[in-house]
Amino acid sequence: MAGIGWFRALVVDADDHEALAEFWRQLLDVDVAERVEEWVQLTPDRGGVYLAFQPAPPGEAPAGMRVRPDIEVADVEAAKARVVELGGREVRIVHEPDGDTHVVMADPEGNEFCILPPLPPELARQD
Repeated sequence: MAGIGWFRALVVDADDHEALAEFWRQLLDVDVAERVEEWVQLTPDRGGVYLAFQPAPPGEAPAGMRVRPDIEVADVEAAKARVVELGGREVRIVHEPDGDTHVVMADPEGNEFCILPPLPPELARQD
């Protein structure tokens, strides 16, 4: 059976998302692609994946790096159904201030990831 999508980004929840984005920007020698309220996205690294940073949800203090993969999908509803079919579950729907919406899902062990529609052509990777 075919997969439901492709790996788009690694999103890091951070106590200071601006400072952490700057650390990784310098470490990977990449630029800032987008900076909006509570979001910093770096340009893709040589591997083609970008890192993005946002504030950690209030009251959460997990140990280690707090990350959540973003999985780009052609059809969000079909992807949600497939995740549930595979033993995952929907956690919540997030409505961003800019109008974007994505769905937080969890794998069978509770590890969260997001499924979201494709990037606009001007932001998508050009092979």
